[in-house]
Amino acid sequence: MPPLPVITGLGFITSIGQDRSSVSESLRELRHGIEPFDFLGNPGLSVRVAGTVKDFSFPTTNWRDWRWPDRFTVDRELLRGLAPHGVYALCALQQALADAGLEPGQLTDGNTGLFCASAGSPFLLYNFLNDMHAAGGERGNPRCVVSSIAGTLNFNLAAHYRIAGAVCGFTSACASSSHALGYAMDEIRLGRQQRMLVVGAEDMTAESIVPFASLRALSRNADPDTASRPFDTGRDGFVGTGGAVAMIVEDAAVARQRGATIYAELAGWGQAGDGYSVAVPHPEGAGLRSAMHRALADARANAADIGYVNAHATSTVAGDRAEAQALHAVFTHHGAKPRVSSTKALTGHGLSLAGVMEAAFCALAVRDGFIPGAAHLTDPDPACVGLDLPLASLDEAPEFALNNSSGFGGSNVCHVLRRAG
Repeated sequence: MPPLPVITGLGFITSIGQDRSSVSESLRELRHGIEPFDFLGNPGLSVRVAGTVKDFSFPTTNWRDWRWPDRFTVDRELLRGLAPHGVYALCALQQALADAGLEPGQLTDGNTGLFCASAGSPFLLYNFLNDMHAAGGERGNPRCVVSSIAGTLNFNLAAHYRIAGAVCGFTSACASSSHALGYAMDEIRLGRQQRMLVVGAEDMTAESIVPFASLRALSRNADPDTASRPFDTGRDGFVGTGGAVAMIVEDAAVARQRGATIYAELAGWGQAGDGYSVAVPHPEGAGLRSAMHRALADARANAADIGYVNAHATSTVAGDRAEAQALHAVFTHHGAKPRVSSTKALTGHGLSLAGVMEAAFCALAVRDGFIPGAAHLTDPDPACVGLDLPLASLDEAPEFALNNSSGFGGSNVCHVLRRAG
């Protein structure tokens, strides 16, 4: 039998909490983290809410002005090369390592790898390039590249933690950190690594979020209580958020040998493309349907085994309907009826961060024995008829949970988590 990947540590910097207990409580109580937000100092913008990351502040591009909670340690020299989401990621990874009972010195022998996902920092890149143009290219910030482009997380975290194993960054839009997690699972199963650190993070800035308004993808609803409502007929777009989630994935034998607590087994994963559009999902969710089938086959699970699906559903009309069609094809058309909800109703949409964040939510649900409800859902889209969308969180312990992610270009990724045996 190949090595079995398991989750042994989680770290959260999210709109609904900045540690495991507060996140779990928010999921159970359906307490959202969305607030009014003034983007670009322009109250006339149609985008007026966000899933805010509390107690962190990045008012300028100068790292000396940045603030974070005192319980986290951020080295001054490291900070000079980080973007705002790099600070989130470092704090989340510190949590995850402590949660897993690991010390930094245990990560350096080549048996630990690091896979990361982010879109980089448009906030920093915009300002660095403006400065370059203003100076005619004759001067610039020496850290501009390593702090702002899409690989900034793996650059900085791998160097800081002296990671000598596999190091890679993933960019597949909103499926990015799901790809990172899937390929991390394979590193364990193929025996290439004993442990993988998986990190997804995004800035919570106008530069990362507001451009989606040009695609008519963002909600124009100014009410934080109803702006993000996946699967509801009243939805009008997603609510942006940022933050970071870190996950420690280990070979089960290694984890048990050192006495680590196991959240869940990572039983399988699958991916598939839509082959349809650069920005719009296949209307019948063809790629997502295939990805779910592949994940179930990889996990050697049947549709009826799945007790909970954390849907990608971002609160856009086209995306939610396509996913509903895919869920019907995989589950309800075969007599299976898992509970379904999208936790983006609570957090907002974390873009590259979303996949690993929601996989971590599934790990909490599987280990702690609950299913997050479908928050803010009052009038389900007719496409959802036949799906089990519980309006309140349930004290049920799913043996298997499935997590969906979809990104631009039709990238679809699914993970299957199983309760640890």
